[in-house]
Amino acid sequence: MGFWLSDWVPVPKTHGAKGSGRGVWQLTGQYLHVSPARLIFQRFFKHVPRLPAAKRKSQLLDTAAVVFATYGFEGTTTAELAKAAGVSEPIIYRHFKSKKGMFIALVERTGEETLSAWTKSLADLGDPAERVIKLLGSNPMVQAKAAIRYRVIVQAMNESTEPDVKMAIHAHMLKLHGFITGELDAAQRAGVAKRAFSAELMAWLLIHIAVGYGTLTSVEIPGNGTDAQGRHIDDIVANLVLDLKK
Repeated sequence: MGFWLSDWVPVPKTHGAKGSGRGVWQLTGQYLHVSPARLIFQRFFKHVPRLPAAKRKSQLLDTAAVVFATYGFEGTTTAELAKAAGVSEPIIYRHFKSKKGMFIALVERTGEETLSAWTKSLADLGDPAERVIKLLGSNPMVQAKAAIRYRVIVQAMNESTEPDVKMAIHAHMLKLHGFITGELDAAQRAGVAKRAFSAELMAWLLIHIAVGYGTLTSVEIPGNGTDAQGRHIDDIVANLVLDLKK
């Protein structure tokens, strides 16, 4: 990725490249090359002031999401995380015991934010069928704020062998499953959801569909989830779950 030297990217005092590792500033002709994660972070967070501990921790997690999404959990180092955040490695360790601890905190925060967003979006809806339909359209994997964090989680599902990372993802998915199960169970008891299968099993079906749809959406496949008539995959899912004739 190249940017003109007159762009916002600052030119280091030494114009020659120091090494060839990832994340090193490199000058080639008229272009200055930096790691994608650092570029992204510097564009939006040019200056990193002193922050209260809670805000610093949150800012570090925001940065970690970008870096993990770029390199994956296994391919990311604490040095890269610190560099992208514009802090020293000791600052990372002041808030997190390790890279793994940072990743687990990111997964936990993402789950809390998802459940909070779902609860807020359903707060004014009393009809169980309307609540389920609203939930079907609230896939965090395709929402701007949460998409990059779920990309990180899906990557870790496929690459990480760390037991603690797997357990964090298990806990995250089970919390989402529990929330969805509760909504489907309420819809079944109200007689507006189909009862051929348990709420627990249908909740897993919705999660499987959401992960698949979100993964394909991230690579911007043309026509993903729609047909020539303009109907969306959510329409099919709603018919699978709800008794819409009532």
